[in-house]
Amino acid sequence: MSSSPESAPPAGDPVAPTAPPATSATTRDVPAFGWSAYAERVNGRFAMVGFAAVLLIEAVGKDTFLHWAGLVP
Repeated sequence: MSSSPESAPPAGDPVAPTAPPATSATTRDVPAFGWSAYAERVNGRFAMVGFAAVLLIEAVGKDTFLHWAGLVP
């Protein structure tokens, strides 16, 4: 069995072509570190979850979050 010249890469060329960067599952943004739109979006989502958790603690516990956390007497 001989391999055709089309299937073998020429000498000196990289074997695997570079793949495009993977995008997020919800947007076309590429996840990146630092001040990127993707990082800000994820940070905002975590902030919303945290704020909802604080409201839930105050509603269920009938006390303020700061008192519940022991930050004020």
